[in-house]
Amino acid sequence: MAILLLAKENITITDFKSIQNLLSNHGIMIAKWEASQPLSNDATQEKILEAYAHELNPFMLKNGYAVADVINVHPKTENLIAIREKFMKEHTHSEDEIRFFVDGMGKFWFHLDNDDILCVTCERGDFMSVPKNFRHWFDLAPGYFVKAIRIFSNMEGWVPNYTGSGIDTNYNPIEHV
Repeated sequence: MAILLLAKENITITDFKSIQNLLSNHGIMIAKWEASQPLSNDATQEKILEAYAHELNPFMLKNGYAVADVINVHPKTENLIAIREKFMKEHTHSEDEIRFFVDGMGKFWFHLDNDDILCVTCERGDFMSVPKNFRHWFDLAPGYFVKAIRIFSNMEGWVPNYTGSGIDTNYNPIEHV
């Protein structure tokens, strides 16, 4: 269940429709997806993609995306701290950043044009599409566990372009696992 934090006002919103409406005003899409079949904790990438094909394939076809894969980041992932720190700096991408949370949890932080900051905590079942060139950062904390489907039109578009603003440091202290 997604949770939205209006960071400057310290207001938390848990109603999914309200979160959806607020994010859509900024071009960010959030939705709920469900698997067509139960998945085990050790399901392969192929099984995961198959379980969500009824959602994934029409979305990709409609929007011109070419590739989907599955990432699995957990406390025993090699170089976990470096991976986490890489995405905790404010950045943009030259294509949309699209994630579907198969399991685990993560926080998308958004830096709006009016300088407001939003944080959306995503969990199992949450689908998020961040428009290209949108200032944001991502945090694996608090659980350091995310299993997600990533969707691309071009893998190179996923490379972060750091803004150097430093605003992320006001909201995300670096903790070590």
